[in-house]
Amino acid sequence: MTKQRRLMIWSAAVLLVIGVLIGGIAVVQGGQKNSNTPQRLTLAGSTAMGPLVQEAAKVYHADHPHAIITVQGGGSAAGLTKVADGHVSMGMSDIFAEEKNGVVPDNLVDHKIAVVGIVPVVNPRLSIKNIGTVQLRQIFAGQITNWQKLGGPDMPITVINRAQGSGTRTSFDRLVLNGGEPKTGLEQESSDKVRSMVATTPGSISYLALSYVNSDVQAMHIDNITPSKKNIVTGTWPLWAYEHLYVKGKPTVAEVQFIQYLQSAKVQRKLVSELGYIPIADMKVERTAEGQIEDVQP
Repeated sequence: MTKQRRLMIWSAAVLLVIGVLIGGIAVVQGGQKNSNTPQRLTLAGSTAMGPLVQEAAKVYHADHPHAIITVQGGGSAAGLTKVADGHVSMGMSDIFAEEKNGVVPDNLVDHKIAVVGIVPVVNPRLSIKNIGTVQLRQIFAGQITNWQKLGGPDMPITVINRAQGSGTRTSFDRLVLNGGEPKTGLEQESSDKVRSMVATTPGSISYLALSYVNSDVQAMHIDNITPSKKNIVTGTWPLWAYEHLYVKGKPTVAEVQFIQYLQSAKVQRKLVSELGYIPIADMKVERTAEGQIEDVQP
């Protein structure tokens, strides 16, 4: 092989190495560019869960400016339907997917984010602060219609329900009515509207996620049990539900990262508690999709 031929081969090899190096740099730069591409997540569903996810999304966006998270309401049924149909990234729900007719739960992956207590609330001008389980059932079944029967004023009871499709309503009906038919009456589509209506309607009663209860309404005790975190985590307070995030199929990287953030100690120990929810890890009991209560296994 001539000297000139060897020089040509060596020059080609050098060019090939340079080409590989440039290609490698291009790949790295491309990866960096992709990491800056907006990551869009759309969540829809439970209005009881909404405040927690909205606040968490704000904090998350501050640390991850390329994450664009949109949070919509609509109720748990809408959230489950939309995620099952592929219309949103995640469905927020106060109920298990197994409890929603028309949704195939096998296609959805459940991520429990927090627990929320559900509390009967009345207009603050009523003097009644405690109610029995049976009396509560009779009110929402339409069998007791005047507060006088419960030691209150001679005033009609105005029952305000959440709208059909609300996870809070589904949980309340299951836990309080035990399969009985609810009284037909007023309905409101969101927790905010329920609270506002109870606050301004004399003689009214409804129910809210504990995270929504404030001084505008009077929280009721049930059988002299206080709706407190201490009583919820042990199952002593009977009305509580999980706050679920459902994803259809294999989650994207952006979905995994946001779910992990919501389940992180930073969010669970600070934001979850500050907003009136309960960290999953604090629960001493757990509820199955069939409604069975079991002790949390160590």
